[in-house]
Amino acid sequence: MEISGASAVVTGGASGIGEGVVRALAARGVKVVVADLNVEKGTALAAEVGGAFVEVNVTKTEQIEAAVEAADALAPLRILVNSAGIGWAQRTIGRDGTYASAHSLKAFQDVIAINLVGSFDAIRIAATAMSRHDALESGERGSIVNMASVAAFDGQIGQASYSASKGGIVSMTLPIARDLAATGIRVNTVAPGLIDTPIYGEGEPAEAFKANLAQNVLFPKRLGSASELASMTVELLTNSFMNGEVVRVDGGARLPPK
Repeated sequence: MEISGASAVVTGGASGIGEGVVRALAARGVKVVVADLNVEKGTALAAEVGGAFVEVNVTKTEQIEAAVEAADALAPLRILVNSAGIGWAQRTIGRDGTYASAHSLKAFQDVIAINLVGSFDAIRIAATAMSRHDALESGERGSIVNMASVAAFDGQIGQASYSASKGGIVSMTLPIARDLAATGIRVNTVAPGLIDTPIYGEGEPAEAFKANLAQNVLFPKRLGSASELASMTVELLTNSFMNGEVVRVDGGARLPPK
């Protein structure tokens, strides 16, 4: 699919993997709306790449709609990348045998609401806007890429909520692709492995922690980069024969229980 001259919405686009995607799309001639809660970083990035920033909490439908409308005002919306998400780590039950020490139900619900429900909400809103545009010569009207995680397959101890949210993204990829096929909109998902993002912090302790994580990677023995995830995302967006697929980008890593 030709993406130059189109617009895109990238949720969670102000930093990390989302930022890498924003930069990669802008370099391909796409007008990108950075949809994020971080106003300072999002505004600066949007100005740098010639796009726009819209403050978006993906649990708020009206804010997703505002981002989609902002993108459509720049150029025909043909791209959505769902990169907004949060993590959580807590064992299912506590050590003291009390109900109070069991996994926080609110935390579980919040992770599902942001990572899974938020992704679906963005898909249904963005795809509706895409469906109103004329099809390209290829017959396509748009392309959507979701960010899942290898935790959808190799969830570690304490990752019940996170793995459930990402597993949901994996599982809904094909049925949504089937739903949107008649409209000419493709849907794919990337499942990142261990990626070097700001979540790990900075300094010597952070570097030592990342080096330990890298031992789980088959080859190369390092964490992945946001640019490598962005490269795969752009491929899925532009390769017209990629549809309904989930692609692991993880250096061959298979995560141990802990």
